[in-house]
Amino acid sequence: MPGLPAYTARMTDARMLDVTTPKGVFKVWTRRVGDNPRIKLLLLHGGPGFGHEYLEAFDDYLPAQGIEYYYYDQLGSFYSDQPEMSDEMLDLPRFVDEVEQVRQALGLERDNFYLFGQSWGGILAIEYALAHQDHLKALIVSNMVASFPLYNEYAETVLMPAMDQAVLAEVKQLEAEGRYEDPRYMELLIPSHYEQHILRMPYTEWPEPVLRSFEHYNPDVYVPMQGPSELGGSGRLLTWDRMADLHTITVPTLTIGARHDTMDPKQMEWMAGQMPRGHYLYCPDGSHLAMYDDQRTYMSGLIDFIKGVDAGTIG
Repeated sequence: MPGLPAYTARMTDARMLDVTTPKGVFKVWTRRVGDNPRIKLLLLHGGPGFGHEYLEAFDDYLPAQGIEYYYYDQLGSFYSDQPEMSDEMLDLPRFVDEVEQVRQALGLERDNFYLFGQSWGGILAIEYALAHQDHLKALIVSNMVASFPLYNEYAETVLMPAMDQAVLAEVKQLEAEGRYEDPRYMELLIPSHYEQHILRMPYTEWPEPVLRSFEHYNPDVYVPMQGPSELGGSGRLLTWDRMADLHTITVPTLTIGARHDTMDPKQMEWMAGQMPRGHYLYCPDGSHLAMYDDQRTYMSGLIDFIKGVDAGTIG
């Protein structure tokens, strides 16, 4: 694939870190890009189980702005160990503890630690902030609302009614029969949902890092947590809701929403208003992966926030 050899060469900067879990000690993969003692951005990818690869869009923007950032594949994702993910391994507090162990191993501290989470990574970032915001300089929650029930409500009341109803009925039938691996399932969902709300490009034109993430995702993590697809959720996160707790997050926080997202952008804006130092970035042409389909808006807003916090002009 184009670009893959260069990416492989960059892998030499990677570090494997030990993380302790209820099932023993395993290794997770990280890689640092850049060098800035004041700004160290840890990236929490989505999925769960999709890996860091689709976030490589940042390589075209953050290095030139002097932002140091860390790719990180959570346990169970492609470049990290993939142990059997039992119920206790899939507990949300265990994921939070893993992030804290990674923070400590990388030496990220209150005066330089910026935490970014996209989609599932946004859930993890919120949970981390609620448990450990004393270690945070700032927080970014991208393309994730603070309530899984609200995510499902938006899918059922806004996104699904806008779909071709014959297609939706067939998707629902396949789900009822548990035929998630049937090629027909994604044949239906890609044009009717993924190309509309995940990444607004023809699937044949999706960027190579995004395709790599989909190729390498781990269903043993993704399905039990999220459910079989991005058309709403049905997994262990089904009842997750932190709306009432957002006001306790007092570090500068940016939420990022997009017009065509699987998440309601109005809820993303509402979230920013609940946090004492919340800020909101709206991507009018973007979807769930707005870092690709509304890239200039997304990247300029993210960079302005990070550099504004660093300069003390955003609080």
